[in-house]
Amino acid sequence: MGFEVSALDGATSNGFAKVSEMGLRGMITLRGDFADRKFKSTVKKIMGTAIPAQRQVLSNGDMRVAWMSPDELLLMVPHATADDTVDALSKSLKSTHHLAVNVSDARAVFQISGEKMRDVIGKVAPVDLSPAAFPVGQIRRTRAAQVPAAFYFVDDTTVELICFRSVAGYMFDLLTRSATKGSDVGFYR
Repeated sequence: MGFEVSALDGATSNGFAKVSEMGLRGMITLRGDFADRKFKSTVKKIMGTAIPAQRQVLSNGDMRVAWMSPDELLLMVPHATADDTVDALSKSLKSTHHLAVNVSDARAVFQISGEKMRDVIGKVAPVDLSPAAFPVGQIRRTRAAQVPAAFYFVDDTTVELICFRSVAGYMFDLLTRSATKGSDVGFYR
C-alpha cells in the first residue's frame, strides 16, 4: 500500500468544458446470474442498491453499480475498499456461480464537466447524446475515437468516462482537444 498512483495524477484541462482525470477509483467486475436470489441479495447487501436495469447506473453514496451486459456489473467503490469488497462478494457468493475481480488498476476515469459536456463526448463517440435518448443515470459502452470506453451521466453537467489505463494519456488528449479545439456541437441544448 502507499505506492498506488492514478494514470495521470489528476491532470485537468479547461475549455468550453473541464476535463479531469479522477484519480484512483475502486472498480470490480462482477459476473453472474442476475435472476439468482443470492446474487441479487449480495449486491443489495454489499453495494446498497438493486441490480440496475439494462444500461442503468445506480448510486449509493460514493458507490455505484453499473449494468455492463446481461451477466456483468461494474461495481465502483472507494479504491481502498476494492480488495475487501471482492473478498466480501466472494465469501457471500461462494456457493453461487460468479466471478468477482478487482480491475481498479487497469482502468482510468475521467470527468467532463460543464454545461457543454455532451458536446465534448459528441465529437468523439458515435452515440445519440440528446438528453431524451441518453438521460442521467444511463451508461453506454462504445468507442471514443478508436478507444473502447464506457461513460455515464452523473447529473446534467457531469459525465464520467472509463477507459483502459494503458490509453489514459491518449484519452486525456482526445477529450482535451474535443473541449478546446473548434467549437461546441451546439446540438444537445
